[in-house]
Amino acid sequence: MPPRGSSPRSRPTSRRLPLPAPPRKALGQHFLHDEWVLDRIVREGGFPPGGQVLEIGGGTGELSERLAHVAGRLVVVELDETLCHHLRLRLAPFPNCAVVCANVLDHAPAVLLDEGGGEPPYTVAGNIPYYITALILRHFLTAAEKPVRMVLLVQREVAESLAAPPGRMSLLSVSVQLYAAVRILFFVPPQAFTPPPKVESAVVRLDVYPRPVVDVADEERFFDVVRAGFRNPRKQLHNALPQGLWLPPDSASDLLRAAGIDPARRAQTLSLEEWAALTRAYTALKREIDESRARR
Repeated sequence: MPPRGSSPRSRPTSRRLPLPAPPRKALGQHFLHDEWVLDRIVREGGFPPGGQVLEIGGGTGELSERLAHVAGRLVVVELDETLCHHLRLRLAPFPNCAVVCANVLDHAPAVLLDEGGGEPPYTVAGNIPYYITALILRHFLTAAEKPVRMVLLVQREVAESLAAPPGRMSLLSVSVQLYAAVRILFFVPPQAFTPPPKVESAVVRLDVYPRPVVDVADEERFFDVVRAGFRNPRKQLHNALPQGLWLPPDSASDLLRAAGIDPARRAQTLSLEEWAALTRAYTALKREIDESRARR
């Protein structure tokens, strides 16, 4: 079912303001101008009053100004220098705001917060370039100082992948749901943006866990196993795993059974707990092989 209230009917007409600069296609710029959507992001995003907010890509400042009214400290990170200048002028009346002109992927979140006078704990917000959604999520969810929450505008298909249950999961689903509970708040039509994107969008809320939601002793090995499973998602796992992991010949089925998983299942059907169990079984197998070699 779609999120409640996802229909745009009966909402106020959008107010389109002059743009401070033409949208740059190379940066994936689609400026959100729909007041109904902007207000709803702030209302339903779970931003704690007086909290610290790091906004990715302030753009024209429509969302920034709304966040400035609820945040104790707002740090807006914008890559486009022309928009940085515009944002500094627009947010000048708000002493709780700072604009950092930088590529958010080039700096640790703690560095960006400090540059703007903020500090953890913090919430991330933003209308992000869709082509780097996965990179941004990984950047923040694996950071030393993770956010407590992320409220982002993303492509609808990506939002549905992020929130997918076992049976429809992907590598992206597993990579994000290990670290955060994902909820789609509502969908956003193309006409809410200037220029309109060619796809429908969605606002997602990620409530970040203090630690991975399942017991993962070695996150790097966990993702090695998950990537191997999804390398050929149409194949049954006993055939897919050996193409991405080093395994003794004909051992994949035994490995899956040791983890309590039917070898005929496919990657998209596994839960996070089952991926963790498979990683533990693989770790035990590797240890057994290493010990056997050491005794020779």
